[in-house]
Amino acid sequence: MDVREQRGPLLRRGRLVARVVLVWVLTVLALRLLDDALAGFAMDSWWQPTVCALLLGLLTAVVWPLVLRVALPLALFTLGIGSVLLLAAGVLAVFAVIPGVHLGGFSTAVIVVAVMSVVGAVVSSLLSLDEDEIFYRRAARRLKKAGDGGVDSAVPGVLFLQIDGLGHETARRAVRDGTMPTLARWIAEGSHGLTSWHTDWSSQTGASVAGILHGSNHDILGFRWYEKDRDHVMACAHSADAAEIERRHSNGRGLLAVDGAARGNLFTGDAPHYSLTMSTVTFLGGHHSARRKDRLGGGYWAYFANPFNAVRTLWGALVDAGREIFEAARQKRSDVRPRTNRGGLYPFARPGTTVIARDIVVSALIEDMLDGRPAVYADFLGYDEVAHHSGIERVDVLSVLRSIDQQIGRLHRAAHLAPRPYLIVALSDHGQTQGQAFSDRFGETIETLVGRLCGGTPPVPKRRWFGLGRPRPTPAQRSARRTAEGWQVGAALAEASSGAGVIARRLRARVERAGAAPEKHRTESGRPGLVTRVAPGVVVVPSGHVAMVSFTEHEGRVDLETIEREFPELLPSLVDHPGVGFMLVHSSEFGPVVLGRDGLHRLRTGLVIGEDPLADYGPYAADLVRRVDTFPRCPDIMINSRYDPARDDASPFEPHVGSHGGLGGPQSRGFLMYPRELPAPGEIVGAEALHRVLRGWLTHLGQPAPGEEPLAGAPDEIPAERGFVAG
Repeated sequence: MDVREQRGPLLRRGRLVARVVLVWVLTVLALRLLDDALAGFAMDSWWQPTVCALLLGLLTAVVWPLVLRVALPLALFTLGIGSVLLLAAGVLAVFAVIPGVHLGGFSTAVIVVAVMSVVGAVVSSLLSLDEDEIFYRRAARRLKKAGDGGVDSAVPGVLFLQIDGLGHETARRAVRDGTMPTLARWIAEGSHGLTSWHTDWSSQTGASVAGILHGSNHDILGFRWYEKDRDHVMACAHSADAAEIERRHSNGRGLLAVDGAARGNLFTGDAPHYSLTMSTVTFLGGHHSARRKDRLGGGYWAYFANPFNAVRTLWGALVDAGREIFEAARQKRSDVRPRTNRGGLYPFARPGTTVIARDIVVSALIEDMLDGRPAVYADFLGYDEVAHHSGIERVDVLSVLRSIDQQIGRLHRAAHLAPRPYLIVALSDHGQTQGQAFSDRFGETIETLVGRLCGGTPPVPKRRWFGLGRPRPTPAQRSARRTAEGWQVGAALAEASSGAGVIARRLRARVERAGAAPEKHRTESGRPGLVTRVAPGVVVVPSGHVAMVSFTEHEGRVDLETIEREFPELLPSLVDHPGVGFMLVHSSEFGPVVLGRDGLHRLRTGLVIGEDPLADYGPYAADLVRRVDTFPRCPDIMINSRYDPARDDASPFEPHVGSHGGLGGPQSRGFLMYPRELPAPGEIVGAEALHRVLRGWLTHLGQPAPGEEPLAGAPDEIPAERGFVAG
């Protein structure tokens, strides 16, 4: 598919002239209205609005882009607010030099800027014109003067657009129901195919993106995990940890190593051009890369060079915050279940991913296409963020998905200006499974549960900050106040857990046969741990639908027999808990063993006793769990939440409605939408296998592969163990 063949309205003759004239006329009228309606703003003569409108046009079109070359950090780090204030200062200065124009102060100038932005938006709507039109035209003229810059126009480039967290089934329904009309049109026209791919056990962005971009996600256990040798919790969203993860997995030959670009990702894929990438945020502790960032802020300047973009983004963020407040109130009023707390600062933090980062990433992608980058990978986070709090297919999250689809259409429309044709591949890093949070359903967090079973002291409820002396209600107390459906579900779960399961009985019998008496729970030795212990010597790290338990006073992996001896009630109680689906432990006698309520699975031999605890978790569950058991930092106990296939429901160990991170349901199935001119990918299992598919597509198109030797300064070769493609 050569998107340059579909030119659309972008370059129709006369539109630029019509826009300039219409904006000028409407600005004059708006200034006259402001003269009458706005206190502190006055014009003495008839000619002044006309001159002011002309000078405002010159300010925004000529002076502002030059000023922003110096003031870009202010615009960037204030997410556009600083640029609005700078533009208001410019308006104040311009009006000050025109005789007879009276502007009351800076606040009045801000109002004038806001009104002018509305005028620009109205004109764009009337002409069906995007505000980036002027930038596109300037870029086209620049490219015409500069030539193709050495770009091989016969070799297509590829945009890899990741819609974070969008599962395959949700994507299919969104295409079918018209939520994503751009993708639906491509499928209807036959230019693209839609398929799925199966994630690793760790169905979350850290493991998936490392595997997709770098070809390895070895030893990545979750979005967060505990490393016993360093007494440190690794977190993919922390810049220093993201940099360390990339250092461990990069060999200099990532997916984007050949003049590619990474936009808004956790990792760079060895791209020489990157922005909004967590592993490169040096001022927050990330590594300093010898590779170059993009000039003028990796696409930021191209976006903020049009002052109306900043105003539009700010306005869009405020609208999105209002939408979040409204939808949260509607869920609460209608008693929608499951739901989670959506108050506090979240309504104002949400637009950071749904609007601000999205707009900046799109602008950077346009710049990449104009520069002819051979491969670009970008992550749109908005759907994943809202689905965590709202649910995977509810009204407000589908509106976010629709806006992402609109941006994909915008990129498709802009691609025809590029010096080479571009193919667009849309994909996700994982899906999401919906369900009531573990702490809400069972009255305590997984950390509290494990700590209690290991002899820890339950945390004291915090008291209210306003000093009334009453403790905050616990999750169990909040659950008791809910309507009938809430306590009925709790009662049903309590009845289900009243009798011990066969595996719990077997575990207790093993302890009795061994004649082991419960040991006194140990106190921590040596220096205090850097990571909070839920009980002496016990660390629990939840990561979506997975929770990891480590016993810090033992070096290396602690085996099943030691856990039984030191904490005889821990494994039986966990395996019988209605929120636990299965657990991975390592036996010194049998090797890796998966325990479930009604059966166990010895992964070394494939022997299943009772019911297979992995039966409801997909055909690749045993292979994926067996692989994690080989990881050097595999925790002592790895817990996966219980998935109910009848309800398509699971309870995450974090307070989310839509969640992921483990096995069970839609979270394990990402989507892949690809141009049909590329080879069909087959059944893909694991992010490393998906990397090989994407790398193969680039090679198929004629793009050069990264050099066989690691780049200077790159770490040693990554482990040879890889994912696989089935079928």
